[in-house]
Amino acid sequence: MPGAKHAQDERALVAQLKALADPKRLRILEMLIQGVHCNCEIAAHLDASLSLVSHHLRVLREAGLIRGEHAEADERWIYYTVDTENLMHLRAALMQRLDPSRIQPRQPNCGPGMTV
Repeated sequence: MPGAKHAQDERALVAQLKALADPKRLRILEMLIQGVHCNCEIAAHLDASLSLVSHHLRVLREAGLIRGEHAEADERWIYYTVDTENLMHLRAALMQRLDPSRIQPRQPNCGPGMTV
């Protein structure tokens, strides 16, 4: 059902944009684009508490922008990375929706001098 798929894609896009609307989460994503990090490295870089960083990481993870993987030697350690496939989908969706060539000339059908 194409309509359901479109709505699902749209909800995912909105969730991702909301996740990126926070400056700290943007900084976290930028860090992870530079390579894998653990939450303590991110906290130190942001000068933020581990609990705040965990919150931001959860939002980014739930939006599908990042992934976390537990260390084999000690499951308490989680290493975060960008979810490349979802980031590429986000980029493509934004490029398609924000393409200036899609702007169409149109006159409104209402206002002074118009009959509705």
